[in-house]
Amino acid sequence: MELSYLIILLVLLGCMAATVPVFLCLFFTAVIGFLAFTDLPLLVLAQSLFRSMDKFALVVVLFFILCGNIMTSGSIVTKLIRFANAVVGWLPGGLAMAGILACGMFGAISGSTVATVVAIGGFMIPALVENKYEEKFALGCMTAAPNLGVIVPPSISMILYSMISAVSLEGLFLTGFVPGILIMAGMCAYSFIWALRNPGFVSAPKPTWIEVGKAFREGFWALMLPVIIFGGIFSGAFTANEAAVVACVYALVVELFIHKSMKFSQVKGVMVNSAVTSATLLIIVAGATCFGRYLTMEAIPAKISEAVVASISQPWLFLLTTNILLLAIGMFMDIISATLILGPIFLPMLDYYGINAVHFGLLMTVNLAIGYCTPPLGVSLYITGALTNRDLLFTSKAVMPWILIQITVLIIMTYLPDAVLWLPRMVGWSVD
Repeated sequence: MELSYLIILLVLLGCMAATVPVFLCLFFTAVIGFLAFTDLPLLVLAQSLFRSMDKFALVVVLFFILCGNIMTSGSIVTKLIRFANAVVGWLPGGLAMAGILACGMFGAISGSTVATVVAIGGFMIPALVENKYEEKFALGCMTAAPNLGVIVPPSISMILYSMISAVSLEGLFLTGFVPGILIMAGMCAYSFIWALRNPGFVSAPKPTWIEVGKAFREGFWALMLPVIIFGGIFSGAFTANEAAVVACVYALVVELFIHKSMKFSQVKGVMVNSAVTSATLLIIVAGATCFGRYLTMEAIPAKISEAVVASISQPWLFLLTTNILLLAIGMFMDIISATLILGPIFLPMLDYYGINAVHFGLLMTVNLAIGYCTPPLGVSLYITGALTNRDLLFTSKAVMPWILIQITVLIIMTYLPDAVLWLPRMVGWSVD
């Protein structure tokens, strides 16, 4: 390793260890790299910074953030949870299953894990504890289940991966349904087995068909939102970017005029909060792009590719090594920065190993999604810990069984790519 590379690595790790915000870590490291190891003016870095935010693909991310905030401020989330509880709440562990299904449905609208943790976890954790579920079980379930927010499409990380790899976004979205369903099924099965072994919690009575029908009618407009999003995208009625705008308008109309759970006076606050969240995301994109520009100028991705190809000859070993690396990186870096930085490094290697770029995009998404609930920097751990006044050690232990379920699904889809690629191929989207 050249001395300059070692210095840059130490600067980056040193900033992270000093708890400097990730976007500043990346930006400062890029500035030092440009000043110390290149002859290029910093104006090149400034141009990269502004160009990184001037991309039409980011529009879909910003509008899905707004859509998630509209739903959180209104009653759509509550109605989704009530419907899920009416369907499975009467089973052993049914309330936990309802929370898991609600995370999947909410994730199919918001595309964000953090939004799912706040919206669903903030409601479900107290409800589970109140119904005599162990706090450790409730905390672990509602920390891990929101990972579905970026696995089930639309996913913010998938959008960013599509932006840097030029693969079909619609095809990539379709690959997320299979692992999303498998993770929900695995977590629900674990909840059922846990409940059989740990009686004592309060279980809802089995609902009648009339009660299920009432829950469906109350949640109909909320349940139609993912149908409109995916139906519109995959029928060709509108693009993914247009779907985000349609989702925002639909959610706003439903909350203001149908559910009437939001007042016009609240709209400004929702818009401002969404703008702040979007600005935070754009700053991370800008920092990651600046750092990525330095790596490109130094040809570091190409050198890493050459080193990896020279030392690893088998595709299965490359995938195993990549999974371990991404799981480790997910412990320290947010999914947005990791996707933007690591994507260009891994993409040149895929052709050599014969790995499908769409399949690899899904692997990156699931790997880095798991990082949301792995210590020491898993964001979901801190959010749910704050909700229950529990420390990082307690939440980390609580989430471990649920993480193992998600890693098992990850291993399955790593070595059985056709298990996730068959859906986009069947629908007719290009993934080859």
